Amino acid sequence: MFRYIVRIFLTIIGFVGGFELFKVVFPSLLVATEISLPFSAGLWIPMLGGAVFGLICYFTSPFLVISVTNFASWTDGKMKTIPTQDIILGACGLIIALLIGVLLNFPLSRIPWIGPYLSLAVTLVLSYLGITFILNRKDEFYFLSSYFLKRSSQQERKNSTPVKILDTSVIIDGRIMDISKTGFMEGEIVVPGFVLEELQHIADSPDLLKRNRGRRGLDILNTMQKEMSVVIKIVNKDYEDTTEVDSKLIKLAQEIAGIIVTNDFNLNKVCELQGVSVLNINELANAVKPVVLPGEEMSAQIIKDGKEAGQGIAYLDDGTMVVVEGGRRYIGETVDVLVTSVLQTAAGRMIFAKPKGNFPEKVSLR
Repeated sequence: MFRYIVRIFLTIIGFVGGFELFKVVFPSLLVATEISLPFSAGLWIPMLGGAVFGLICYFTSPFLVISVTNFASWTDGKMKTIPTQDIILGACGLIIALLIGVLLNFPLSRIPWIGPYLSLAVTLVLSYLGITFILNRKDEFYFLSSYFLKRSSQQERKNSTPVKILDTSVIIDGRIMDISKTGFMEGEIVVPGFVLEELQHIADSPDLLKRNRGRRGLDILNTMQKEMSVVIKIVNKDYEDTTEVDSKLIKLAQEIAGIIVTNDFNLNKVCELQGVSVLNINELANAVKPVVLPGEEMSAQIIKDGKEAGQGIAYLDDGTMVVVEGGRRYIGETVDVLVTSVLQTAAGRMIFAKPKGNFPEKVSLR
């Protein structure tokens, strides 16, 4: 469409240019034609010239558009290799040189014969000297260079950081807001439209628990948009050929080269199989939990019995499960235990321990 408009525009320009050119080139013939023919018929020579030039512009405009586009692309590619501060400093030097040239052109133009040519030569020489003078001393403009370097590094970091696509589960979970506040979530955060629709369906659910979870997720998104500095973008893109939200998330991540943020274990595995980057909030939480080694002592409050006979279950402040062998008789009490082993799984960390009294005084750790 754009090329078609340009083609019509160039054709009109060619017609007008040819019309005016033939009026100037053949004035005597035009006057003679107007004398011998009616006035309206005397314009046939300019009309013919306009038609010829219009047709020339009409057929050559596609090649002209392609040539201009290629030249613009080549120029843009060359300009990208030049630092921004060099371009701005060079432009400033050129402007200063041109202002000096304007002041000198007034007396130089009064010199007979060579005045106009001398003023043009002086302007060109001053332009070259102004650009080279500024660029050779660009280190002295350190305040400008540091500003542009800072801006360019921020832009590069922004462009190089992939977008984060939020899953429904991680929005409802709520920990994404706390993580974003700490500054660990760099780059743009994307919330797909189909995720918002799923949140709305959950918020409208007749089940009280689901309804509260959906409303909590919408409130968290609203708070993140209004009160936080992170950029949250709503992408209204859907895939009608896919009904599952997880499949749509994977397609969107593949399309925009984004990273899915979730705490869904199954979605995490599917993303790994399809080569999609994923950030799991549960894995992050497990990674920042305090490290517990076998042989360490801790206090644990036994709150219930375990699956095996005689086992007691306790939980640390961060939610880590502690399985205490022989701890069933201590249910409801806080006892000192010794860690025997630590099991790390994808679902979390489990600590196995025994009451401290069940150990001999010396424990050999090998």
